[in-house]
Amino acid sequence: MAHYVYIIESVQDGTFYKGYSQDPLKRLQQHNQGESKYTFGKMPWKLVYVEECRTKAEALIRERNLKKAERSRIQNLLLHPKNIVGRFTGG
Repeated sequence: MAHYVYIIESVQDGTFYKGYSQDPLKRLQQHNQGESKYTFGKMPWKLVYVEECRTKAEALIRERNLKKAERSRIQNLLLHPKNIVGRFTGG
């Protein structure tokens, strides 16, 4: 099973949230249904970044790293070739 690190962006105020999931689209749906206390107040969310990792451990380390990243680094990462969000959004 694949492991992914994802970034969602609040349509409301542009805030980024970084997380780990085996199913980024299902996780996005959960965020937009208010099932996460951390993202509940800034719905709706859109998926803007997905990165595939080889193992769960690798994905969790990457997630921790992204959570520390400054906004400018995240914005640059959205344009990086490792961003496979198009596979999930059709774009």
